[in-house]
Amino acid sequence: MNDDISGWNEWSRTFADWTDVSISELHGLMTGLMTVCHAPQKIEDWERLLTELSFSIPDEAALTLLAEEAEDTSFQLKDKDDAYQYSPLVPDDEHDLYERVVALKQWANGFMTGFGVTDSTLTAEENSLFADLAKIGGIRIEPDDEFEGGEESYLYLYEFVRMVPVSLAVRPRKSMMSLPLIAGLPISAKTAKELEEEGLKPKAIPPVIDAMNKNNPS
Repeated sequence: MNDDISGWNEWSRTFADWTDVSISELHGLMTGLMTVCHAPQKIEDWERLLTELSFSIPDEAALTLLAEEAEDTSFQLKDKDDAYQYSPLVPDDEHDLYERVVALKQWANGFMTGFGVTDSTLTAEENSLFADLAKIGGIRIEPDDEFEGGEESYLYLYEFVRMVPVSLAVRPRKSMMSLPLIAGLPISAKTAKELEEEGLKPKAIPPVIDAMNKNNPS
């Protein structure tokens, strides 16, 4: 898929003046939210979310693009057939492999952030997916580095990443405005420190395993 069809060029132009995170990371964050939430009907809802995440607010054109993409993604992931056509926002193969790997890494980190703020419970299988995704998000590569496995490894990781939201978008949707990040925690909610003092453990972060190992049973 080339950069015009994927939306890469449009996103690059529209978010050129907004540099809080990369467009790939923002697209991943949006997708993580849309696997669980209904697409907000108001642009102001995206302003609220970005503010709660300590981001600056992009201009109206950028917010409109984000809102429209979120609506399209939400509908796409709700349909079993359409969901398999989902693609993360990364540059096409005309770009250097380094640039594509970095964009995929950024998308993975954005997705984990977006899904994380939905406060969703994960099954054992979903935890395994996130463990692999965390490894991709932790890839370290410099511009002059040779990516281990080259194009073949990148394509494998891309396909894995592409299918993560498809696998997770099976739960009932809820309003993004109802998320604890935005709505606030109930007065009775306990902090992680309070839970620890009571001998209880907060939700654990899934262990990081080697997502690049094709023989991994997950």
